[in-house]
Amino acid sequence: MQKTGIVLEGGASRGIYTAGVLDVLLENGIYFDGCMGVSAGAIHGISYVSRQAGRSYCFSVKYCNDSRFMSIRSLLRTGDICGAKFCYYDIPERLVPFASESFEKSSTKFYCVCTDVKTGKAVYHLCPSVTQREIEWVRASASMPMVSRNVEIDGQLLLDGGVADSIPFRKMQEFGYEKCVVVCTQHDGYRKKKESLSKLMPLRYGDYPAFVQTMQKRPTMYNAQLDDLKTAEENGEVFVIRPSKPLQIGRVEHDENVLRSVYLLGREDAERMLDGLKHFLR
Repeated sequence: MQKTGIVLEGGASRGIYTAGVLDVLLENGIYFDGCMGVSAGAIHGISYVSRQAGRSYCFSVKYCNDSRFMSIRSLLRTGDICGAKFCYYDIPERLVPFASESFEKSSTKFYCVCTDVKTGKAVYHLCPSVTQREIEWVRASASMPMVSRNVEIDGQLLLDGGVADSIPFRKMQEFGYEKCVVVCTQHDGYRKKKESLSKLMPLRYGDYPAFVQTMQKRPTMYNAQLDDLKTAEENGEVFVIRPSKPLQIGRVEHDENVLRSVYLLGREDAERMLDGLKHFLR
């Protein structure tokens, strides 16, 4: 029997779209053998693996205007645009509790993707639990360059997995998950343009030329990945859920109504594609 996997693209606040998709999957009892999350995809992916429908939407909307959650104030005060203590410890441990026992008992293996700052290459980490060490891997996966501190784990310096592998469906296939579902956070036909801060990257990461090179090549790599994904989709290799229209949302969004509308679009798109998804998985 073929193993099934789901791959979750990142995209900062655009990830609330993914949260909507995942909630529909949970409500319909659709689970996978493996889940691989990148950046915001990793953050929402762990709630999917722990079977907590609605959790991602809850904390995303409830704290969108809290300066400790995601703000320039947090960046200036802590060096991270997303407050590390608040987002990765206060919220899951006290404010919107994470079901760690459910995660560990889940039949779905969870992988998060990071980028090694020293090598500029992707790192794929299997998280068997949500201990403090494992939460650091999720934090590293979602730590956006230029606005986050490097996360050090076992001597590795890590940042956002989307830098090196934004949509890692090929890696998921390599891991043995033959039937892959991919949740994207950009609409069909989207093409990435050159990063506006690309000239500042050598100033910030001058000690890590391989990382700078990967960052600067990212638009080309990402667009090639989109082409590969489209071909795989047309050939029936993968099933893709993507926004049915361009998402009108900021990278760091503070408007509850905007977050809600994008979440609901994720739900609507998933519900519309539910029969096709079930057929693909069969």
